[in-house]
Amino acid sequence: MAPPKRSRDSGPAAQKGGDSRGGDGRAGERRAPEVRPPERGEPRRGKPPVIIVDEDAQVGIPRPAKRRRDDDIDGGTPMPQASETKRGGGGGGRSTAARKGGAARPRKGGKAKARKGSLLGRGVYWMAVAGLWAVVAAGGLFAWVALHLPPVHTLEVPKRPPTVQIVGMDGTLMASRGDMGGSAIALKEMPAHLPNAFIAIEDRRFYTHFGLDVIGLARAAWANVTRRGIAQGGSSITQQLAKNLFLRPERTLMRKLEEAMLAVWLEQKFSKREILELYLNRVYFGSGAYGVEAAAQRYFGKSAREVSVGEAALLAGLVKSPSRLAPTRNYGGAERRAQLVLAAMAEEGMVPDATIKAALADPPRVVKPGGGSAGYVADWVMDVVNDIVGQVEDDLVVETTVDPALQILAERALIDTLAQRGERFGVQQGALVAMTPEGAVRALVGGRNYQESQFNRAVAAKRQPGSAFKPFIYLTAIERGLRPDTLRDDKPIAVKGWKPENYTREYHGPVTLTQALAHSLNTVSVRLTLEFGPTAVMKTAYRLGIASKLEPNASLALGTSETSLLELVDAYTPFANGGLATVPHVVERVRSPKGKVIYARPSSTLGRVIEPASVAMMNQMMRETIRVGTARNAALPGWPVAGKTGTSQDFRDGWFVGYTGYLVTGVWLGNDDSSPTRKMTGGGPPVEAWSRFMRSAHSGVPVVDLPGLSGPIPSPPVLSGAPVAGAPGGATMPASSAGPPPALAPPPSGPVGSIGGAPVRPAAAAGLDGWFLDRLGGR
Repeated sequence: MAPPKRSRDSGPAAQKGGDSRGGDGRAGERRAPEVRPPERGEPRRGKPPVIIVDEDAQVGIPRPAKRRRDDDIDGGTPMPQASETKRGGGGGGRSTAARKGGAARPRKGGKAKARKGSLLGRGVYWMAVAGLWAVVAAGGLFAWVALHLPPVHTLEVPKRPPTVQIVGMDGTLMASRGDMGGSAIALKEMPAHLPNAFIAIEDRRFYTHFGLDVIGLARAAWANVTRRGIAQGGSSITQQLAKNLFLRPERTLMRKLEEAMLAVWLEQKFSKREILELYLNRVYFGSGAYGVEAAAQRYFGKSAREVSVGEAALLAGLVKSPSRLAPTRNYGGAERRAQLVLAAMAEEGMVPDATIKAALADPPRVVKPGGGSAGYVADWVMDVVNDIVGQVEDDLVVETTVDPALQILAERALIDTLAQRGERFGVQQGALVAMTPEGAVRALVGGRNYQESQFNRAVAAKRQPGSAFKPFIYLTAIERGLRPDTLRDDKPIAVKGWKPENYTREYHGPVTLTQALAHSLNTVSVRLTLEFGPTAVMKTAYRLGIASKLEPNASLALGTSETSLLELVDAYTPFANGGLATVPHVVERVRSPKGKVIYARPSSTLGRVIEPASVAMMNQMMRETIRVGTARNAALPGWPVAGKTGTSQDFRDGWFVGYTGYLVTGVWLGNDDSSPTRKMTGGGPPVEAWSRFMRSAHSGVPVVDLPGLSGPIPSPPVLSGAPVAGAPGGATMPASSAGPPPALAPPPSGPVGSIGGAPVRPAAAAGLDGWFLDRLGGR
């Protein structure tokens, strides 16, 4: 008899509600399903299908079971239900094919599609994760940068460094000094096309962004990526201002982040117009020009208030690369950049098309930089201003005594003389100072080219003046009773082994003081210095304006103590003004740009230093230097002129200081290293430079008499020889080198030691030489 068939409820599911104890009676343990061999005649169960788990898609894909011969008996073993599988801890749910009685098979292409979908999902997921971390990192970086900046509430726009404008006596701007180079001007004072040019080329969305031009930054970033380099900057005008005001010029990521944060802060603190005005007055334009005003003056010789559309476009184009595009060195590059600015302005509709076409057809004209002689004046003025008002903290306007027209003439005279005569005489440098008889400096040139050398040879250099020092010796003698016609011997002299000689080693015996000074006879100068003492000569020189240290020795008679050209010219002014002391001055008034007077030069005089009679006699003697002496080429038609040449030892320095009732002018020529020239004398190139300047400076000026002189200088008498112009010591030589040395004019008639019969100071009983030796020996 066959065993009864097992019901469906006799399986594990049916036993679930039964006793949970196992065979050993332990509670809580789950009884394992009973496993028994199949009964005879009962179909054999197939193995459950193996489930492959795709970790990417989290989907169970059944692996098809092997076909059996008896698959057609019962359609195969059914898959466990999903609930059973979950409870049992293995396998997935049934497939459709399994439920229909067949083995589960994967759909064709299903696995590839699932994998593709899984990759896309993973990409979206990780992009979201990366974006989240990027936001977190950006926030952290922002906080870190903010912590390293000063607190925003304490940030203040730094005070603009002061600018000093130096103007001539006619109000013409001659130079600017200061870190910024030009004065600040209000936005409302600028023509509209000037700020518009900067907006068009630098920041078209300036009036709409919040300090950062996001579109511009994205465009710049894309251009830099595609071109694999820094092709565009993308910084807004506000960012550029933040960089100029607060940050270092280095190109680092940290600086860019700081720049961005400060730009946002600036937009919150200032209006758009205020930001634009600050930017235009501080941006760099090359050639040392900061701000639109300095740039307009530098490149166009005019104020920024007056620039044209084309000039505004050229200025706006420079800020991209001011050093490379400065029109004084790269006009072609600056002009091409200006054309791009004009195109941008036309695209934005800022300027009518007709105006753009006119600007393109007529490019801006850049003024050529001159020799820069006004720079010497400006440097000296800044030293003077520092003494007058102390440290400069605000913008100043300094009104000077300099005549810009005379300054140009002086510069041209010096440069032309050096160009024509410098190579022949082996001289490379020079200086010129011209001042009124009252000491007001009208022109000052401190060197051949300011751009090449800023050393001011007119003020700072000290050289031996040579015979140009002799007027102080002769004035000392005049003030002690001698007269222009007083006689002294021109013959060899020895002083403790020192034997000064005339240039030609020729001597003329008794000569008048006038003759000795006009022909610069060294022996007479030495005798006069020893007669009255070097100390007396020093006191005379100091009284008239020499400030340098002088050595009280016999060689002082030949100008061996060094002095500056400015001092020497100033010491000659009492001869031109009737005997009054002066102090060379260049600053008349210092005021603020709005007109507030900070300093005004007092008009008081220093008093008399030479008696009128002595001034008249000195002028009569020094007039002969121009009439028959070493500076005959210095004559000015119709003008009374006096002066003195000078040549130092070994022809190292050549001097000439000459004066009229209108101007006192001195010229020095030489070499910076004190190397000897090729026998250049004071009566040569220095007189030529002086004459070039003075003839132009006196053109159209009413004639002014000199004290003791009036009317034009009379023509000199015809002599058998001519003096060598400016020879050391003023010695004379014949007109022809083959002829005998010239004879000086005979001394005036009458007894020696008298002028017109009037007695003068007599020489010692043993003769003049004996008297000198007595003084030297202390007897």
